[in-house]
Amino acid sequence: MGVLWPAYLLLLIVVPLVVGVYLLVLRRRRRYAVGYSSLSLIRQAMPSGFRWRRHLPFALLALALALLILALSRPFADVTVAANRSTVMLALDVSLSMCADDVYPNRLTIAQEASKRFIDGQEPGTRVGLVAFAGFAQLVVSPTTERETLLEALDNLTTARATAVGSAIARALDALSEVNPNIPPLSVFVTPRNQLTGADEEFSYQPDVIVLLTDGASNRGVLPLIAARAARDRGVRVYTIGFGTTNPAVMRCSPDQLGGDEFANRIARGGFGSFSRGFGGGNFLSLDERTLGLVAEISDAQYYTAESADELLEVFSTIPLETEEKQVRMELSALLTAASALLALSAVALGLRWSPLP
Repeated sequence: MGVLWPAYLLLLIVVPLVVGVYLLVLRRRRRYAVGYSSLSLIRQAMPSGFRWRRHLPFALLALALALLILALSRPFADVTVAANRSTVMLALDVSLSMCADDVYPNRLTIAQEASKRFIDGQEPGTRVGLVAFAGFAQLVVSPTTERETLLEALDNLTTARATAVGSAIARALDALSEVNPNIPPLSVFVTPRNQLTGADEEFSYQPDVIVLLTDGASNRGVLPLIAARAARDRGVRVYTIGFGTTNPAVMRCSPDQLGGDEFANRIARGGFGSFSRGFGGGNFLSLDERTLGLVAEISDAQYYTAESADELLEVFSTIPLETEEKQVRMELSALLTAASALLALSAVALGLRWSPLP
């Protein structure tokens, strides 16, 4: 606790002066009061509690004045709060298989909604970035604290063929390197962790993480395990999520998710059996759980599975993000001013109620 402008505290001397003036006025009233043969008669005539009640409005006003002077001195309190240290890169699969409706209305829609809730649930200062991947990986939003930008980008995702899991990890690493100088970009060689010796053996993971969601097997771009080792050597954990069920499904993309591609829309509305292999990122009735598990294991993270909207929301809520405690200075002037105004209004209301104007 402290005050930023302590000189204003000298004004508190006004409060006892006002109280003194009030007491002096009361004494003068007694001096000119009409004499009675017995003061006990007056006390008996007064309602119960009248003697203290008549002074309560003034007491409230005096207290309101004291609080207002304290507010002028700008008091503050240093409070300890938890702050998220992590920058999170979301890497979302937008291959055509994400249109499968085994999770209603389709996998991509549920992934978009779960990602929005995940973003909204982060601390205000947490930076979140977005990578979308199908046959190649694209940085959609660089790490930012602007929630509206991220939410709008999620709504505008469109699908494409194939799945490049490794490329998504690589693109997310480069995006993290742009905001964290301790994470070298992929163009810079770093000594593999398993080759560190002597003084280089000290190694700690960065607070930044990659959260990758996919529903199929990688069949394009950088090999996922190579990308996972690059993430590990840079101290970045890659949490992987396998999303979808093994139930037969039909691909049902919305026009927005197809990007207005009518030809793709006609194909997507067909039965699933004809395209169960080699379309939209491999067999989308089965996940490459082994590879996703190894990616998480190599980077000292964890692999999750989700087969419904509720399970996916639960997965997002359990992904560990590093937090730290920090001191935040909170000014109390507004709170004291509001309390002062409330006390003053209460004093006026009580005064009018107990001693109404003629």
